[in-house]
Amino acid sequence: MVKITVVKTKAYPDQKPGTSGLRKRVTVFQQNQHYAENFIQSTISVIEPSERQAASLVVGGDGRFFMKDAIQLIIQIAAANGINHLVIGQNGIMSTPAVSCVIRKIKAVGGIILTASHNPGGPNGDFGIKYNISSGGPAPEGITEKIFQVSKSIQEYSICPELKVDLSHIGKQTFEVDTFKPFTVEIVDSVDAYAEMLRGIFDFVALKELLSGASHINVRLDAMHGVVGPYVKKIVCEELGSPATSAVNCVPKEDFGGHHPDPNLTYAADLVNAMKGGEYDFGAAFDGDGDRNMVLGKHGFFVNPSDSVAVIAANITSIPYFQKTGVKGLARSMPTSGALDNVAKAMNMQLYETPTGWKFFGNLMDAGKLSLCGEESFGTGSDHIREKDGLWAVLAWLSILATRKQSVEEIMKDHWQKFGRNFFTRYDYEEVDSDGANKMIKDLETAMFDPSFVGKKFSSGDKTYEVAVADNFAYTDPVDGSVSKNQGLRIVFSDGSRVIFRLSGTGSAGATVRLYIDSYEKDPKKIYQDPQVMLAPLVDIALKVSQLHEKTGRTGPTVIT
Repeated sequence: MVKITVVKTKAYPDQKPGTSGLRKRVTVFQQNQHYAENFIQSTISVIEPSERQAASLVVGGDGRFFMKDAIQLIIQIAAANGINHLVIGQNGIMSTPAVSCVIRKIKAVGGIILTASHNPGGPNGDFGIKYNISSGGPAPEGITEKIFQVSKSIQEYSICPELKVDLSHIGKQTFEVDTFKPFTVEIVDSVDAYAEMLRGIFDFVALKELLSGASHINVRLDAMHGVVGPYVKKIVCEELGSPATSAVNCVPKEDFGGHHPDPNLTYAADLVNAMKGGEYDFGAAFDGDGDRNMVLGKHGFFVNPSDSVAVIAANITSIPYFQKTGVKGLARSMPTSGALDNVAKAMNMQLYETPTGWKFFGNLMDAGKLSLCGEESFGTGSDHIREKDGLWAVLAWLSILATRKQSVEEIMKDHWQKFGRNFFTRYDYEEVDSDGANKMIKDLETAMFDPSFVGKKFSSGDKTYEVAVADNFAYTDPVDGSVSKNQGLRIVFSDGSRVIFRLSGTGSAGATVRLYIDSYEKDPKKIYQDPQVMLAPLVDIALKVSQLHEKTGRTGPTVIT
C-alpha cells in the first residue's frame, strides 16, 4: 500500500502560465523549495475530484534536463490526488504533437508536457511545464488562469513520496494507493501512436518511393538533439527507407548538445551549411519538443515559414487526408505574412487572422472551421491534432515533392509566379531589459495613436510609405465571442505593407522584442530579389519610428529570419 503524505508549502507569486505553460530557468525549479510540486499540484487541481478516479493523463517531454525528476513528481502527486491512469512515453520522451495525438486517441482528460520548446536546456538552461486539455490542445486562458489562482494561494500538496516508476520499461504497473482505487502507470513506445496517425494522413507508399525508390531524393533531417530524433529514425528511416545517415543529431540530449534547439537560419546553421554543399535535395530542422520546423531546398534554399503554409495550402490535394476531409478553412497568426491570404483568395477559401498562440487555431478547429494553419515562428499544422507539428509539416512538403516531381526551389518559384510574393522578415531582440522594452512599446503606441499619425509619410532611400492604419491588434473569436486585446502594434501602409511590433512571452528571462516586416510584390521581375534588400527601407523606417535601438541599448537583432 502506497502512503499519501500532505506537505505544507508556501505559495509563489510568479507561477502564471503563458500559452506555452510555465517556463523558468532550471535553477528556479531546483532551488526554490516545493516550486515544481506547487505548480504540478495547482495543475492537477483544475481536474474535478469527481473526474479523477476515471481520468487518464498523458505525460511526456522533450528530454531536457530536469524532465525525469519532474515526471517522478507528477507520478507521485497524480497518485496522491486520485488520478486513475497515467500514460507516459518511454524514458519520459514524447513530442508535443505526439502528446496531443495520444490525448485524443485514448480520450484522456488532458496531458502534462515537460518542455521549454525551442529554448536552451541543461542545468543552466530553461525548463517548462505545460498543461493540455482533452482536445489535445494547450489549455485556454480560463484554465491557465485557474492554475495561476490556485498557485497563488496554495498551502499544501498531496504526494506519494515512496512511489518510484521505471520509465525505461514498456508496460503497465499498478499500485495500491491509500484511500483510492488502484493507480496505473503505463509506459508506452514514444512513437507508435503518432506513426499510426501519420500513416492515415499521408501516402506512405509514395513517400517511400520518393525517399528510397530508384530515383530517390537525398534528405537531411536535423533533430537538433531534441525529441524528434526517435520519430525521424523510426518513421523516415526505418519505415520510409531513407538511409540512417539522413537523420542527424537524432539522440535527445538533456542540453541539446549545448545548442539552442531552435530551427532557424541562426541556430540551425550546421544544417544550412550542409545543404549548401548540394549533396542533399531537401533539408529540415526541428525544435526541442517537435512542434516547429524549418524547410530548406538544395544549396540551402530557404523556405520562409509564412510561405511554407501557403505552399501546403496551394498543394493541399497532394495529402490524402485533405482529399477525405475537404478544406474547411485556412488561418495564420497576425504577424505571419499575407502569403496564405493570396492562396485563400485565389482558391476561394475562408481565411482567419488570429493572435499568436496555437489555442486560437484550436478553437476554430474544434468548431469545424479550420483545416490548415501556420505561424511565421516556424509552426505549421492542421486539424489532425491540436498542436503545431514539425514532422507532419515535413511529410506534407515531401508529399508535394512526390506529387509535383519538382525541387523545393522550383515549387517555391512557381508559387510566387502564380500568387505573387510576400517579402517577409522578422528581427528578434532576445533578453532585452524588460523596462526598456516596455517603455519602447508604450512610447510607440502613444505616437501611433496620435490622430495625426494616420496619413503620415515616411521615406527611406527612394521609397515613401503613407500610414493607412495604426492600431494594437484585437481579435474577436468567431466561435465563442471572446476578445483578445493588445496582440501587437501594427502599422499598415497604403500599399498593404505592414510593420508589426510585439513583446514575446516565450523566453524565461528579460523580454524578447520582435519586429515583423511584410510587403507584397507581384512584379515578376522583382519577385526573386533578396528579402533583406527589398525590405531595407521598411526596416529603416520601423527602427526610426520606434527608436528600438536607442531605447533598448541594442545595436542590432539577435536573430534575423
